[in-house]
Amino acid sequence: MDALQISSVQQVQYCDDAFLQIKKSNQDRQPFDLLITDLSFKPDHRKQDLLSGEDLIKKVRKEFPALKIIVYSIEDRPERIRNLMGNFNVNGYVTKGRKGLRELEDAIASVHQDGTYLSPELWYSLNAKPSVEIIDSDIELLRMLSQGHSQDQISVYFKDNNLKPRSLSALEKRLNLLRDHFGANNAIHLVSIVKDLGLI
Repeated sequence: MDALQISSVQQVQYCDDAFLQIKKSNQDRQPFDLLITDLSFKPDHRKQDLLSGEDLIKKVRKEFPALKIIVYSIEDRPERIRNLMGNFNVNGYVTKGRKGLRELEDAIASVHQDGTYLSPELWYSLNAKPSVEIIDSDIELLRMLSQGHSQDQISVYFKDNNLKPRSLSALEKRLNLLRDHFGANNAIHLVSIVKDLGLI
């Protein structure tokens, strides 16, 4: 961190500890300038309230909205990255890889100047035209599936609420399209994937 002229760095292994340090630094009127977190961690014997970097980000954003956040992770699914940057105002997202540490330095410099940063390979994948555009009715369809509604029940609900697609055959086609898009084996797997991405 010498190249970036960062004088103080604190590192912890658990998300709960990270949040407590952020909270204490604010109480001591010496708040942190930046949080860098991974998204997933291997569970161990220690019980945690915050089980992932995403849990930490959500809690930090709620209580300390001004704190700048960079994600440094192997996770590269566009939907998840869009969710974190769009809904939780993550300032930078860097993928771990051969150029990861160099890009992390670039991200820190950019975020310090009140900019945002996205690894170049992620920028291209996020800005490429998606094969399927996820629309509001898709989210409603997936939400109802996750609640155990049958496709027949969803079709009736969509008709009653003037949502498309309405017919059972059109719903089945849309579900198949969504399954292909997310690489899901079946409807249950699809619901699991979109829940993990934070879409429902």
